[in-house]
Amino acid sequence: MDLNEYRKNSLANWDKLSTNWHSWRDYMREVTSPVRDWLIASLDPKPGQTILEVAGGVGDTGFAVAKILGDNGRLISTDFSSGMVDAARKRADELGIENAEVKVLDAEKMDLDDDSVDGVICRWGYMLMADPAAALGETNRVLKPGGRLSFAVWATPDKNLWAATPAMVLVERGALPPPEPGAPGIFALGDQDRLRELVSGAGFTEPRIEEIPFTFRYEDLDFYWRATNELAGPIAAALAELPETEQQAVKEEVGKRVEPFRKNGGYEVPATPIGVVAESGYK
Repeated sequence: MDLNEYRKNSLANWDKLSTNWHSWRDYMREVTSPVRDWLIASLDPKPGQTILEVAGGVGDTGFAVAKILGDNGRLISTDFSSGMVDAARKRADELGIENAEVKVLDAEKMDLDDDSVDGVICRWGYMLMADPAAALGETNRVLKPGGRLSFAVWATPDKNLWAATPAMVLVERGALPPPEPGAPGIFALGDQDRLRELVSGAGFTEPRIEEIPFTFRYEDLDFYWRATNELAGPIAAALAELPETEQQAVKEEVGKRVEPFRKNGGYEVPATPIGVVAESGYK
């Protein structure tokens, strides 16, 4: 994989999807609340601290932290996509958040001073980065000694069929290349041994790692399909390249495969993120 080309395409894709993420903000905030709550509890932010949010998207995880930090504290909510940053600024205004700086930031090359933040939080960002080792190294650099990192990535595909099912159908139909081992992507950091090596290799203390299962609830197949098309990064990009007839064929096949999750008139599909918490160690 050409990582520079990946960075370029990823940036364009997330810019394109940023408006959708703002539109889906209430659904995503509600359904993924177990992940947000785990991340914040593990970070354990205190009033008056400075907290950095990496790959914040529309910012809801960080903005929940901002309320804890109080008037004397500061949240730096960041994303590498300017579209996502614009959406986050809009969200901050909606929530009345006044102690947050919202800015574009490349997690692999942070324009922040050494030892400048008390904690870092990131929901579903590092696995999508071209060089997660560099990003984690930068995270350690900007953290004060003993500062805490709390982040989540996705576990393996078999534990996340909400995304793995459409991805598998697209691969089978030749619309998406099979994932390359070690390449960035939604499941790139699903191996806990690799996660542990990356975190420790970046200079953090031995991480605490645990799964945070929750359930994606979709009112019907159309709702599930719309969520996939409007939110699911690389999957959405691959679908957008297909003619309408092929998109419909993919949808029908996905519908057959998620039938076992039909419940209460809709679909309830298990999801399993992995939560990681560690402290900044050596520099």
